[in-house]
Amino acid sequence: MNEVVGSHDLLLVTLDTLRHDVAQELAAAGRIPNLARHLPGGVWERRHAPGSFTYASHQAMFAGFLPTPAEPGPHPRLFAARFAGSETTASGTFVYDTPDLISGLAAVGYRTVCIGGVGFFNKQGPLGSVLPGMFQESHWEPEFGVASPTSFEAQVARAEKVVAELPRDQRLFLFVNVSALHQPNWFHLPGATREAGDTRATHAAALEYVDRHMGRLLAAVGSRRPCFAVVCSDHGTAYGEDGYSGHRIGHDVVWTVPYAHFFVDEAR
Repeated sequence: MNEVVGSHDLLLVTLDTLRHDVAQELAAAGRIPNLARHLPGGVWERRHAPGSFTYASHQAMFAGFLPTPAEPGPHPRLFAARFAGSETTASGTFVYDTPDLISGLAAVGYRTVCIGGVGFFNKQGPLGSVLPGMFQESHWEPEFGVASPTSFEAQVARAEKVVAELPRDQRLFLFVNVSALHQPNWFHLPGATREAGDTRATHAAALEYVDRHMGRLLAAVGSRRPCFAVVCSDHGTAYGEDGYSGHRIGHDVVWTVPYAHFFVDEAR
């Protein structure tokens, strides 16, 4: 990452609430082609989330603790604050002398931009202002939120505008929190109803919806210079497994998440 930081733009996309099993099934079935073509070997990496709900997980990720490979470690990290005794800081880790990755990237010349999705990014109160407040520039509006059936395409349109307005020599760290997978997501599946509510199938349909617009986002971030992208979930969610529903619980479907990182160079 010491060769990437400074030469590439950076993109972090959290597909909020996306389950690993659903993501992997759709990739294998050819139902998310725009994402799958960027996944190493066409498959998602199975990882463990650093938190069981959005706020906790993003606080950890913004500190450099991205989801951890779901196998015995230690696993060197891409980004880390300078911290005595860290066992996951390696020679290839980008190390910064600030409390979080966002300010660490700003310190080396990146423009840091947040395009929020779920309520923890809505800036409508003190709690919803903490995470977006870590960025130099942040965007949220109701159309980006969980209740909007067109949330991701609206977020992508804002990302395209951000990229287009940025001076070409300005490095960019763009973060997008995708709200479409989070409940309510029933409206992404044709024939589903509000009364029937969300299901594993509507969750999958929401991922297909996101995939239909993902190509535009990746094209935008790759239009200025090569971009290094991390696309992952912050946590999963339960749809009745062992009697559980939702997240902020210690179930495997919550802690197990899909992860991928790759280079994007759409401009060449």
